[in-house]
Amino acid sequence: MENKEYKRLKRTPVHKGHIIDFYTDTMELPSGKTADWDFIGHKGAAAIVPVTEDGKIIMVRQYRNAVEKYTLEIPAGGLNSGEDMKTCAGRELEEETGYRAEDIGHLIDLYTTVAFCNEKIGIYYTEHLIPSRQHLDEDEFVSIECYTLEELVDFIFTGQIDDAKTIAAILAYKTKKERE
Repeated sequence: MENKEYKRLKRTPVHKGHIIDFYTDTMELPSGKTADWDFIGHKGAAAIVPVTEDGKIIMVRQYRNAVEKYTLEIPAGGLNSGEDMKTCAGRELEEETGYRAEDIGHLIDLYTTVAFCNEKIGIYYTEHLIPSRQHLDEDEFVSIECYTLEELVDFIFTGQIDDAKTIAAILAYKTKKERE
């Protein structure tokens, strides 16, 4: 087989949703054959690790329909039109926790599910919080919980945290702190 690239021949819209759009991509494979692949288009998102003065990390617990359970996560949300990831992370922090960030630093960027979705999340952190007030969406119900970094790492390895962005964020923040 010659060294040939994959080529998208056609992208067919299947469903336009509130958060994602679903498509069928007709792809030309390196073999020359074609195949239909599912593709989920996403506008992008941002998340933040908010650290209090005493070193605790503010987390949100919320119900997630896709996995049919409550999950413990860092504050996060989708990008608004024209919004950059850093701004989104700060906005989501205030909306979900009732704190604003004085300074926001970048940790990592990640793609959530590279096999079928282009969702990219920018992960940030702040160690300078200013009390504000929550601005939850009308369909958003979250409880705020605070934990030490060590507790959250334990939660990851005991399966109490299984959200990919949160796992990546907590471990990236831990690595950052160890390198300081």
